[in-house]
Amino acid sequence: MKEGFLIIDKPSGWTSHDVVAKMRGVLGVKKIGHLGTLDPLSTGVLVLAVSKKFTKQAQNYMGCDKDYEVVAELGKVSNTYDSDGEVEVTGVDCDFSLEEIENTLAKFWGKTMQVPPAFSAKKINGRRAYKMARAGQEVKLAAREVEMEGSDIVWDAPILKFKVRVSSGTYIRSLLHDLGQQLGCGAIMTGLRRTRVGEFKIEDSKTIAEVQQSTL
Repeated sequence: MKEGFLIIDKPSGWTSHDVVAKMRGVLGVKKIGHLGTLDPLSTGVLVLAVSKKFTKQAQNYMGCDKDYEVVAELGKVSNTYDSDGEVEVTGVDCDFSLEEIENTLAKFWGKTMQVPPAFSAKKINGRRAYKMARAGQEVKLAAREVEMEGSDIVWDAPILKFKVRVSSGTYIRSLLHDLGQQLGCGAIMTGLRRTRVGEFKIEDSKTIAEVQQSTL
């Protein structure tokens, strides 16, 4: 492929920039962008815009809603709201019923206000929030309206799994942090798989190895 939208199934441990840099070398195309970043911990749909023509079109897709499969662990907190940060055990009992978990999550479904994590790519006066957070500086991010709808909730204490459809700009890490605050025990994200970005689905994705193989 020398131009078009390429759906990559991003592996855990890779940044979105890592994937873009790798594909530039594999495809021999310098101009490659993406339709929305994934945290290194996360896997799944990372849509690459290959060639100048398609990177220009990328902005038309930035407002797409997305589907995720979420894994969380209750009873822990983290400065990054996930297991990649500085994790602490709260010591609070997480012996909730499934109904209690479902009812608490239901408070976040529909349109709500959400504050992005301090460790995020949001900009404050031109600086990335995560860079300020790493430097120990105070990070104040404004709440923004998001929309979420969850399903397939599975609770096996302290592990919580569910699927969720979200509007553009929603942070699953913030959802889980807020859930942990509501329950009073803390919660962190331990796994996240993006299965859809707008019209782009995981079923149509390729692994990095598959793209490499197809260019041989």
